[in-house]
Amino acid sequence: MLHSIIKENSYQDSVNLMLLTNKISTMDGVKQASIMMGTPANKEIFQNTGMFTDELEKAGPNDMCIVIDTDDEDKVAQVLTTIEEELKNQAISSSKQEFESVRTWDKAMQALPNANLALISVPGQYAAEEAEKALDRGLHAFIFSDNVTIEDELRLKQKAHEKGLLVMGPDCGTGILSGVPVAFANVVKEGNIGVVGASGTGIQEVTTLIDRLGGGVSHAIGTGGRDLSETIGAITMLDAIAGLEKHQATEVIVVISKPPAKEVRNQVVQLLQRISKPVVAIFVGEEPEAHEGSVYYAHTLEETAMIAVDLSKGKEIKANYNMLSTEAPKVELKPEQTAIKGLYSGGTLAYETAILMSKGLELGQLIHEDGYMLKAKGHEVIDLGDDKYTQGKPHPMIDPETRIHYIEQAALDESTAIILLDVVLGYGAHDDMASALLPVIEKAQRNAREKGKNLYFVATVCGTEKDPQDYHEQKQKLEQAGVIVKESNNQAVRTALAMMGIQLKDKEKSLVASKQNEQEDNKVSESIVKLLSGKPVVINVGLKKFVNAVTSYGGSAVHFDWRPVAGGNERMRKILSLLK
Repeated sequence: MLHSIIKENSYQDSVNLMLLTNKISTMDGVKQASIMMGTPANKEIFQNTGMFTDELEKAGPNDMCIVIDTDDEDKVAQVLTTIEEELKNQAISSSKQEFESVRTWDKAMQALPNANLALISVPGQYAAEEAEKALDRGLHAFIFSDNVTIEDELRLKQKAHEKGLLVMGPDCGTGILSGVPVAFANVVKEGNIGVVGASGTGIQEVTTLIDRLGGGVSHAIGTGGRDLSETIGAITMLDAIAGLEKHQATEVIVVISKPPAKEVRNQVVQLLQRISKPVVAIFVGEEPEAHEGSVYYAHTLEETAMIAVDLSKGKEIKANYNMLSTEAPKVELKPEQTAIKGLYSGGTLAYETAILMSKGLELGQLIHEDGYMLKAKGHEVIDLGDDKYTQGKPHPMIDPETRIHYIEQAALDESTAIILLDVVLGYGAHDDMASALLPVIEKAQRNAREKGKNLYFVATVCGTEKDPQDYHEQKQKLEQAGVIVKESNNQAVRTALAMMGIQLKDKEKSLVASKQNEQEDNKVSESIVKLLSGKPVVINVGLKKFVNAVTSYGGSAVHFDWRPVAGGNERMRKILSLLK
């Protein structure tokens, strides 16, 4: 039976409510729970998940909606008490933070008059409006929020370009500015490699590998996944590349993207061939056969990092970096065990896995439906961070619940031989994902042994020793449970394939002369130069937890304790915006 409670004018950020939902859902006697703000999008999620009640009709975007499925009415009071205690504890914890919190843009600018970056993580329907306010105040915008229309993205990026500002995002998950982690970011050594990426976990994989290979990163600028689409035209990427060329401490530039629109790719490559610094470029999915002048093309994220580090140290570039680094362990499998299942939290890592598996297993075209990147002949690669799996739930980098369910399913499939996993560390990610996954991994292995067979887990840990979770500790926990942990996603996939008797071989790349005519002096605004010349000064609009990483690594920040204008009343909000 569904019980619903509406707490008026009780705004909480979405991550807090998702984690609270998970806690309530594990209580004895609770079949299911859902706690969200009463936005139209969230009401639709309530309906799609069978948790909608008539009482929710009257809820507004500023009202907290609690829906509990339980047959025990006494359980409702217990749930409410738990929610009150959790929110009180969060409030106490927040009050101890060493940063200022304000409630308006004007007060934020007064508190931090030299601010140069707005970090925006409000619900998507409001994100474009807040980003516009940031641009109007001369701030670069880092938009973590998703569900921003592509029309709004184009308008914001065109406006930013005219003002000499950068819009990173929307749906920009990670960044590093002068050693300061932004949003879901890792802690990497500072150095002379600058990264621009239209891929969150692509940036994380490359920057953490650079760190562990002994290199360092000056900046890692996320653009949002749609930046290289035909509609947007790589506005942020082109401006960011030009900015890194002017940045004196950056000596090597790395560009990361999933397959872009052809004309946009050509535009980006033309710029890369004009700049004065060596570049490593990866368009994930392409298998390049040659480098062009000082533009080096990579096939895998690991190869991208390796070439960048060699360039940064003045070493000669090898023709191929994509060999299996160690011999794959020998396996004992039953005849029916023929399939590899990839269960990923990182979208780009999942995509890279699907590309490599499809090549090695000769599976043909990839698919992009229901979160699947690959589904053929029993083999599967799933991006569990896809919208299909995260509606009303935390991202799998934060919460292991969805992946635990899919590991259980994969283990029950008699055809499963190997399960591939990624564990992504850094600020914003789960405090101890290895420990959270170990019980289901050990149970799956135990059940397989009881049936007289083996089930193998191969994993990669994306992180560094300075991340809050500690790379070495996470790796050790997995290895102690019998998980085969490799240094990169590329190595993990090649190892899984080798365990199945398949050796991936990459072509050696040749070096050809550059097609470009001569270098040009690319104009870069003073605002971009200033952003890249020092630690960011941040107005954090939305998720409070993002402030900690900024201030811990030398950045300055004030937290804008955002609430929907006019209590979220859409009509009144539009009227108020017109009156300003």
